[in-house]
Amino acid sequence: MSDITQSGTARQSGAAEPGGAQREDLRHDGGARPDDFAVQIADQIESFIVAVTEVAKGDEPASAVPFLLLEVSQLLLAGGRLGAHQDIVPEERYEPDTGPEPDDVDQLREQLATLLDPVDVYSEVFDPYVPRKAPVACRISDDMADVITDLRHGMAHYRAGRTSEALWWWQFSYLSNWGSTASAALRALQSLVAHVRLDTPLGELDGLDTDSDAAGDDGELEREAGAVMVAEIAVPLGMRPNGG
Repeated sequence: MSDITQSGTARQSGAAEPGGAQREDLRHDGGARPDDFAVQIADQIESFIVAVTEVAKGDEPASAVPFLLLEVSQLLLAGGRLGAHQDIVPEERYEPDTGPEPDDVDQLREQLATLLDPVDVYSEVFDPYVPRKAPVACRISDDMADVITDLRHGMAHYRAGRTSEALWWWQFSYLSNWGSTASAALRALQSLVAHVRLDTPLGELDGLDTDSDAAGDDGELEREAGAVMVAEIAVPLGMRPNGG
């Protein structure tokens, strides 16, 4: 990205666009076509927000992990398109105020943490290009809440008719935060499904806790994780571990 800063600061873009192409007209247009880039991105993002919010309600706990795997995969397609797109330049020098942020994100985070316990915590390396970077413990529930927070911020601009501002924010935050966060969560979700489909039980979960003073029975944690995998993943996929 060219010199792009967050809300409340001046933003400049002096970088030439790839191939000398003219900047795409991203202004809001009431007659926008369904195949317009902005419309497609906004639709994918709105679909993700709605879907994850519904999953967090816990009405279908047996489908939670496979459904999140699908939704995060689809969201990252939109993210990949944003990342590959030329730098999006907003029309205004300063980011307009979007108003107060929704106050239900913590509730969504807690709902997902309860729904995914005890497979919520996983190990991740933030930057694969940093030599000998130690893995850290993360939570899928935290990741989903953080991603939705970023996406909603851009959606507020989009709904207010500031399409270029929305796309700028989604592109910037994809590169700086939600892209890597969603990618990490996707790997964790894919790994959970793979453990079941390949009939390879989870190993010890002791140590994979974001609370430094947490402790527990390794065997009990593993049994709990296995029960969650059967209930939430194996059954919806038409499988049971060990051929049961």
